[in-house]
Amino acid sequence: MYNALSVDVEDWFQVGAFENVISRDSWDTRECRVERNTDALLSMFSDAGIKATFFTLGWVAERYPALIRRIADAGHELGNHGQNHDRVFTFTPQQFAADLDRSRKSIEDAGGVAVRGYRAPSFSINPNTPWAHEIMAEQGYAYSSSINPIAHDHYGWADAPRFAFNPISGSDFVEIPVTTAMLGPKRIAAGGGGFFRLLPYAYSRWAVRQVNAEARPGVIYFHPWEIDPDQPRVANAPLKSKLRHYTKLDAMAGKLKRLIGDFKWDRLDRIVEQEKAKFA
Repeated sequence: MYNALSVDVEDWFQVGAFENVISRDSWDTRECRVERNTDALLSMFSDAGIKATFFTLGWVAERYPALIRRIADAGHELGNHGQNHDRVFTFTPQQFAADLDRSRKSIEDAGGVAVRGYRAPSFSINPNTPWAHEIMAEQGYAYSSSINPIAHDHYGWADAPRFAFNPISGSDFVEIPVTTAMLGPKRIAAGGGGFFRLLPYAYSRWAVRQVNAEARPGVIYFHPWEIDPDQPRVANAPLKSKLRHYTKLDAMAGKLKRLIGDFKWDRLDRIVEQEKAKFA
């Protein structure tokens, strides 16, 4: 059973947790660490012989085109993570379409390959954005991995399906949510990111094994900044945000290596093709 490994390529100052204390106008003045951290991940994946999907901000692609080319040249999939990490539900349909188009062109120009997949910043596709999937399909995207099917204070669509589904009647466009596990009747988050970093490794291993036992792939995500314990600290951020962002950064690389070694991994686009056959 192959699982999907994905990286949301954004820098430490672009995360949703800091959006109210770090202005976008200041981004170009910040210490950028996304290139060195992503290169470290590329080396880790090369050593393990695995391929992954890198959902990249257009902002990053425009400033670090050589990095985007290295990702593509290594055989990984390039996906779209939006231009500036704006949540989808903050857009009108027209604004979302424009953001999709601009960021995709930036990534494709840098990487020299077609972009067919999208991940919404902060998993911000929810019941209030019924138009988002249709706009993606109209622009030629094959799939989205933009839903975390849980209840959460920053994101979530608790009633969404747990596994890949077709959100548009008459289309082969696929939405493939990140992984959740079942604890009795309760659905719980297990798709990576902060949940992977903060909780014991055994929890994530149990969750992936559980979905694999159902003959479904795990869909795991994380960020380059999560393997960087030396990144700058944002002193004026809320305590809750700081705890979420900085806790156990020093343990993340080791846990990620364990996860990579315990399971089989591949790009999301190939996992999507396998999943299509289960609801065709």
